Amino acid sequence: MTNEEKKAIADLITANVIGCTKEVLTSDEAAVYMGVSKSYLYKLTMRKQIPHYKPMGKMCYFNRAELEEWLQQNRCATDAELSQKAAGYCQRKGAAV
Repeated sequence: MTNEEKKAIADLITANVIGCTKEVLTSDEAAVYMGVSKSYLYKLTMRKQIPHYKPMGKMCYFNRAELEEWLQQNRCATDAELSQKAAGYCQRKGAAV
């Protein structure tokens, strides 16, 4: 293994540790944590579609817990959940008739 490969692995480990332990993330850290490009993260902030902070008016910071909550929005139900909901609906409609 070359020194460059070792450094790349060390950088990945460091990024993972930072993303899991820091409460407030920089734009670079947030993009890595979310698995998106910095340009896409910038687009989300400019459109005010993602919660972020600008304490000094220029640098963007992100709360890790808020990012997790934002990432888990608009959950898609599984087929089993949809079937269960449909069965419950049909039972209620049948009882009302």
